[in-house]
Amino acid sequence: MTTIRNTADAPPLARRERPAAHAEHPDGLLVLLHGRGANMDDLFPILDLVDPGQRLHAVTFQAPFQPQGTMGWNWYTVKIVGAPERDEFHASMRMLHRDIDQLLTDFNLAHDQLVIGGFSQGAVMAIGAAFAPGRTAPAAVLPWSGFVPTVEHWNLDPHAAAGVPVLLTHGSLDPVIEVEFGHNARALLEQAGAEVTYREPSIGHEVDLETVLAARELVLDRVPSRR
Repeated sequence: MTTIRNTADAPPLARRERPAAHAEHPDGLLVLLHGRGANMDDLFPILDLVDPGQRLHAVTFQAPFQPQGTMGWNWYTVKIVGAPERDEFHASMRMLHRDIDQLLTDFNLAHDQLVIGGFSQGAVMAIGAAFAPGRTAPAAVLPWSGFVPTVEHWNLDPHAAAGVPVLLTHGSLDPVIEVEFGHNARALLEQAGAEVTYREPSIGHEVDLETVLAARELVLDRVPSRR
């Protein structure tokens, strides 16, 4: 596994970017995070499905940890589903916060113009990054086939989650992260005050087109045009 000792000195996360049609003045920032063993290319085609009008500056980040002998990248090590390895989780989250905040600054955007989502591990990191203690609420969160993490020194901050729309999707047939994790995530997010839309299609560990189209409508609704 790649070792990162000091995230303050770590280089920016690898990423792919799809500029907005108005490249210097996007309406917002869309961030999607891949799952375990994938890379920044995995969700890149979904960016144009979620934002076909190219109103937002859209980014897929690549996780920083690469297990030895593999081609894919992880946000954290999995020992027990639901409980990310603490140090790697926090290192990934700090780097995400740093790089997202820099992009917001670069484009003169506020946190309420940010939409962040992801699949599997990426969904966990989207929830973790969006609702970490002390963070400003984003426009919307799109976690697909993930869970609310149980990890030391992180808790779901109701001040960050209150009123935030969350499109939470979990396949009822998911063999990797069982659907009960989706049920628990829904309960915890609603308890924290988030506005949860929950979908449970009859699929496995994957994302269905209906979820992507629902994300498109949410982005249109929650990120207004600046023109």
